[in-house]
Amino acid sequence: MVKLVGISGSLRNRSFNTSLLNAASEHLPDGVMLTKGTISGIPLYDGDLEAAEGIPEAVTVLKRQMAEADGVILFTPEYNNSIPGTFKNAIDWVSRPHPEIADVFKGRPFAIAGASPGNFGTLLSQNAWLTVLHTLGADAWSGKRLMVGNAAKVFDADGKITDEAIAKRLADFVAGFAAYVAAKG
Repeated sequence: MVKLVGISGSLRNRSFNTSLLNAASEHLPDGVMLTKGTISGIPLYDGDLEAAEGIPEAVTVLKRQMAEADGVILFTPEYNNSIPGTFKNAIDWVSRPHPEIADVFKGRPFAIAGASPGNFGTLLSQNAWLTVLHTLGADAWSGKRLMVGNAAKVFDADGKITDEAIAKRLADFVAGFAAYVAAKG
């Protein structure tokens, strides 16, 4: 069994990236399990808060999910041509304390997907994540890219994919990443 965790980088309940994550979880290949992680409830990183109170519970839960997974998929929005601050903040927290970075990131396969209302999907956000993943020692999978542009035309009001070509690309993306993760295992 290949165990993946998917994390939507948006806090909105009806975000395109949460919808993409939900769709991925509904069409998994045999032998693949996908747990949904969340960045909800993670405070802004503050070293004083960390020193006084330790790692927040929401961070501990996400960190455990990531550490127990064989691979991680980041479903990233793109804000102002880069990584959303809330998503980067969550990963910053997960990388704390410093000696535990390897437990979560070192050599662990990561894939990046994303949906955006713009024409280019999340190209620039995905590219920005590569530097972060490299710095943390993660294995950024480069087998496929999934950038869903014009997302308002891809999902219905309930967040279901209505574009069959995108649904197929998503299924192929997840299957390709799962096969990569399994081969590394």
